[in-house]
Amino acid sequence: QAQLVESGGGSVQPGGSLRLSCAGSGSIASFNAMGWYRQAPGQQRELVAVRARVALTDYADSVKGRFTISRDNAKNTVYLQMNSLKPEDTAVYFCTAGDWETRATTYWGKGTLVTVSS
Repeated sequence: QAQLVESGGGSVQPGGSLRLSCAGSGSIASFNAMGWYRQAPGQQRELVAVRARVALTDYADSVKGRFTISRDNAKNTVYLQMNSLKPEDTAVYFCTAGDWETRATTYWGKGTLVTVSS
């Protein structure tokens, strides 16, 4: 019924950049927030960034100033521009759809791997 499909992951050297994209379909349009989580090996899954339909955003402290989330409401697509990447950014990144106020997530993408290493 609803799908989230990520793209743009890959390998990059420290200091490099990547842009992740997530295209939603079906009932994704009924959710007022889309965002990104990530999970590194042996670590808990954490919220990286979230954006409402209006220009409201929130970021994890570890990525503020380096990552930028944007959203095309008409296309149900969310992006994550990742600059100045660090090895500790290495993780599987998941696109999500949910609620802005509660940060509850209803739908998850399958994830895309980002590897930052020299």
